[in-house]
Amino acid sequence: MANYTATDIKALRERTGAGMLDVKKALDEADGDAEKALELIRVKGLKGVSKREGRSASDGLVTAVVTATPDGEGEVGILVEVNSETDFVAKNVTFTDLAAKVLAAAVSSAARDADVLLAAEVDGRTVSDVVDDAQATLGEKIVVRRLARVAGEKVAVYLHKVNKDLPPQVGVLVATDLAGADVAKDIAMHIAAYSPIYLTRDDVPAETVASERHIAEETSRNEGKPEAALPKIIEGRLNGFFKDTVLVEQAFAKDQKKTVGQVLTEAGGTVTGFARFRVGA
Repeated sequence: MANYTATDIKALRERTGAGMLDVKKALDEADGDAEKALELIRVKGLKGVSKREGRSASDGLVTAVVTATPDGEGEVGILVEVNSETDFVAKNVTFTDLAAKVLAAAVSSAARDADVLLAAEVDGRTVSDVVDDAQATLGEKIVVRRLARVAGEKVAVYLHKVNKDLPPQVGVLVATDLAGADVAKDIAMHIAAYSPIYLTRDDVPAETVASERHIAEETSRNEGKPEAALPKIIEGRLNGFFKDTVLVEQAFAKDQKKTVGQVLTEAGGTVTGFARFRVGA
């Protein structure tokens, strides 16, 4: 019987994210040598890459960083989502280290989408190659799903843990002018909770407004509302849509009597952009 202990099994599982039976089998084949067992797990993982292509990677984490703009006049925030198949792997140190490397590559490459990021270099190799290695080690499909860049005079970042035992799964970047910096973190927390889609009404596409107006009209007619009252009812429902989806018109999370826009006005500041990711959403 191979010479290894329960502690050895636990340590190798933490390094690889592999299942207990896979770890025990590898240790058996390696006669208890942890490094050889790790190599066996990775080799078997590489062979299984193609088999993982069709599997779903809907767990994982978000990570972010804020750096100075090249001209030193402002800041830029970079937000990245990296997916795994299970939360067990999402909290594994190999996976979290990978996410840190992906974020570093996003910063150094100035990539603006996942495809460009995968082609960027990290540690002398492409991000895509580093991800493939991690897939082999962890035995799960791993996806660099998306990234966002938000620039402004000041950028605040907020990362939220849905589960205290897991890495952050909700991430928000908020760009403001200098005057808005004092309330930016609170607004970032609000965005994490209330999921706005647009910054202002002007950012809502005309076709979306037209569709919502049509839905409001058809709904009102189906409810038998008086014809003379329809214009007012339709506008009221359209305003409700804006209050649900437009950041500055949402009721502020920390004080429901005020809108986010009113909070910014009181601070004398402006939000100039934001991004929000929730893992798998």
